[in-house]
Amino acid sequence: MSEPQSPSVTPAAHMAAELASQPETWARAASMTREHALLPAPGARVAVVGCGTSWFMAQSYAWLRETGGRGETDAFAASEAFVDRGYDAVVALTRSGTTTEVLELVERLRGRVRTVGVIGDPTSPLVDLVDDAVTLPFADERSVVQTRFATSALALFRASLGEDLAGAVADARVAVAEELDPALVDAEQVTFLGRGWTVGLAHEAALKMREASQSWTESYPAMEYRHGPISIAAPGRVTWQFGEPPAGLADDVAVTGARFEAGGLDPMAELVRAQRLALARALARGLDPDTPRNLTRSVILGG
Repeated sequence: MSEPQSPSVTPAAHMAAELASQPETWARAASMTREHALLPAPGARVAVVGCGTSWFMAQSYAWLRETGGRGETDAFAASEAFVDRGYDAVVALTRSGTTTEVLELVERLRGRVRTVGVIGDPTSPLVDLVDDAVTLPFADERSVVQTRFATSALALFRASLGEDLAGAVADARVAVAEELDPALVDAEQVTFLGRGWTVGLAHEAALKMREASQSWTESYPAMEYRHGPISIAAPGRVTWQFGEPPAGLADDVAVTGARFEAGGLDPMAELVRAQRLALARALARGLDPDTPRNLTRSVILGG
């Protein structure tokens, strides 16, 4: 898909084009069988690290890999990673390949633990630091607010674990084409919930809403929601579940007067719906998520 050459043509032009291209980028990532083989083999004890969005995708991959019987798998924010625990490999997920915390961690592990980078920019310094690099340049982005790289990386991970993503790709086509409900765009507050591998998706959906539209959003494991956070549910607010909801949760939310949103699409396609909502809310507020407040494409820390 061609992208606009000038970011000033239309507000959020890059984010809009990039999130709409996800069915194609997922299918391409799922087909990369040679690159799948570079990821840690079944039975390996693995840590997956990232920052921000990449950390949330790491959480989803770790849950899927471990519960799929592929080996113990932990996810860490790169700045808080406990990687000196006898891991066989560390997978570093980063769009830019320039994030300070990831580079420092991989540098520290050189020669001691096998490292695999899953990277958007094939010219980044991380490519030469890791033992094996899986690059996804077709999923890299111009918008500061990340959409397709994260989900394409997760598509790569899911396919590497033996999952057929044809249904997810078809659902993504639905998600990018459907008409958004204005009530969602106008909602005062949104809380995203997940279970198992979709907890990471819920956290990422909330982050997208904060980054793109400066919205009040929160995210939790679904079973934790009734342990306090449900207190903010009220008319004009939304509780959005990724995947199958816990028994009785929809009824509990209905009592509060809040809207309970539980779409039937693949949870990754539901994340696309949330990305589109973040974009729509940003535009309604006169904001441009291609250049959001206080954010840059990569966090590079000074010495």
